[in-house]
Amino acid sequence: MKNKTSARFASIDFETADRGADSACAVAVVTIENGEIVNRFYQLIRPPRQEFEFTYIHGLEWEDVRNQPTFREIWPLLEEHLKDAKFVAAHNAGFDRSVLNACCAQAGVTPPRIRYECTMTLARRVWRIYPTKLSDVCRRLEIPLCHHRADSDAEACARIVLAAMENGVAFR
Repeated sequence: MKNKTSARFASIDFETADRGADSACAVAVVTIENGEIVNRFYQLIRPPRQEFEFTYIHGLEWEDVRNQPTFREIWPLLEEHLKDAKFVAAHNAGFDRSVLNACCAQAGVTPPRIRYECTMTLARRVWRIYPTKLSDVCRRLEIPLCHHRADSDAEACARIVLAAMENGVAFR
């Protein structure tokens, strides 16, 4: 029997342009209710600087985002997707939390006060998976992944949480 929660939770993933936590260039949020994915949100973001250090990881460069909205412009949409979530899941949650907080600070908006669940920690605790890179966890749990695409990474995190719920993990 599946251990489904009626609570709403979200998973989030950011891609960044450079080493600055405020350099988000893509974000995705996947919303889950009653154990089912009910919404997917993906948005490219124009970061505050034109320099892209991590194109080799995610494939994004300035030309892809130069005409996209800034974080401040997408914040109302992003905030709506996080609203009413019991928690937010992310792989290496400290990274995504720091990006969200830095982007909110740079945009002059208040970040949501929300609990984070780290799917990297969850994978270690529930399945004893090592190493715990998202690609390793997804391979082990047979979750499809196009790694370092924010939409795919966020959905994979949601599916990791759902798999943990099926394994009897309760999220309070």
